[in-house]
Amino acid sequence: MRLSFLRPRHFLLTFVALLLTLPVLTVFGSWLQWDADTAQILREMSATVLPEYAWTSIVLCVAVGLGAAVVGTATAAAVTLFSFPGRRTFEWLLLLPLAVPAYVTAYAYTDFLQFSGPAQVWLRAAFGFEGRVLPEVRSTSGAAWVFVFSLYPYVYLLARAALGERAAHLMEAARLLGTPLAGRIARVALPLARPAVAAGVALVLMETLADFGVSSYFGIQTFTTGIYKAWLSMDNRVAAAQLATLLLGLVVLLLWLEHRSQRRMRFTAGRGARAGSAEAQPVVLAGARCVAAWVICALPVLMGFVAPVLFMLRPLSADWSVLPWDRFIGWAWNSVRLGFISAALAVLLATALAFSLRRAPDLLTRGVVQLVGLGYAVPGAVVVVGLLLPVGWLQAAAPGSSAGYWITATAMGIVWAYLVRFTAVALQSMQSGYARIPASLDDSARMLGTGPAGLLARVHWPLLRRTTAAAALLVFVDVMKELPATMVLRPFNSDTLAVVAYQLARDERLGEAALPSLALVLVGLVPVLLLSRALRSR
Repeated sequence: MRLSFLRPRHFLLTFVALLLTLPVLTVFGSWLQWDADTAQILREMSATVLPEYAWTSIVLCVAVGLGAAVVGTATAAAVTLFSFPGRRTFEWLLLLPLAVPAYVTAYAYTDFLQFSGPAQVWLRAAFGFEGRVLPEVRSTSGAAWVFVFSLYPYVYLLARAALGERAAHLMEAARLLGTPLAGRIARVALPLARPAVAAGVALVLMETLADFGVSSYFGIQTFTTGIYKAWLSMDNRVAAAQLATLLLGLVVLLLWLEHRSQRRMRFTAGRGARAGSAEAQPVVLAGARCVAAWVICALPVLMGFVAPVLFMLRPLSADWSVLPWDRFIGWAWNSVRLGFISAALAVLLATALAFSLRRAPDLLTRGVVQLVGLGYAVPGAVVVVGLLLPVGWLQAAAPGSSAGYWITATAMGIVWAYLVRFTAVALQSMQSGYARIPASLDDSARMLGTGPAGLLARVHWPLLRRTTAAAALLVFVDVMKELPATMVLRPFNSDTLAVVAYQLARDERLGEAALPSLALVLVGLVPVLLLSRALRSR
């Protein structure tokens, strides 16, 4: 019997799997470090902070999930099922909040709506109010507002695809049976979109649980902020790792829900049914209904993109002298450098994995690809704990070890964290690119004597250039916006735009934070515009 697992290719796949899953395995391994002190710490956490972390996270997730489901589904239904002036424009405008990181939106609303901000100052002067006029922005409800209007495009994209591609022929059948328009929407279209909405909400909740910038800046005690507080303030590695395990368990549950919902999205409509169905054409709106559609579509764009950008532009236009122009170039260079290195390595790993799966889709290869594909769901806080925890173990076992230096004082640790999180993004893009390459090309190349290296270089690479560029761009933008892992693992004197924006906002220097924040928005606009262009070309 041939021992296929001894092949060099399988050794390489195993190494990649260990490299990208070691932080998660280390977090779970923290439960093996069980002693009297650990038991005492767990009892104290259960009696003090853990209930608050759990309650706040649950309340925030419920509010954000409901809000994102309502906003995303309503906007998707408006631009898919109805026709009104500006509908085509709203189709891509509704994607723009994806370009604004949630923590940047939080800084913008705080600067404008806080007690000393222009909104409350104007209200007090205009109406003679005294004291606080508007509710406190830095609260759980304020964080829910920020997350809803920053993350609803996840629901919007999936619901729009479900409504546009699956509802046409069934809507037509309901019309022929005499069902009115409202009944067709409520009883046919929206139930068909329910799995897509559930998948989108699961993605939104994963982003909410993984967030650090908004919850930390608003002073909300969630699992993520608790992890950093246990590690950095309480200097307790075991408590941080076990909190990270609980957070990872919640994320795994949401990931299972998302995959289950994706499997239920199996209703499809053929081209003939869509072309021959009169109901496939959107219903024309006029008068008050047209105004209502405008409000439904314009409000999320205003709250999630236009308002934060305008709020950040205000301090820029008010006083240019406070802006750190001299240091901005250094921050931007650090961000670009880390983004370029991480994107190149992530695309290289993703190409190797996708090519291996293409050539020999055996059990080990499929398993490694699935493990790597889960990396994007791992919160940055979990990755940080998973990388730093074994460093502490090594330093305790071998005091002269240089592992801590390589992980915390060089770019190695932070690039490793980026690869754990964002190789999945590149892998998904590369797999979609390979899906468009016919298998017959591989067979023809092998019949002509082309080896694996020649197949990749001479056949696949020319067809994957655009896919590779798109994958690298997506990873680059994600690295630029990543905050939790960057803040802890960045090398000394290597502040990035995301870290500096957070630090300046935390120090109440929101005018100075506007410049790096807007730079992140500009970078985030690139993939959003590419995505909107791809959707329009379908």
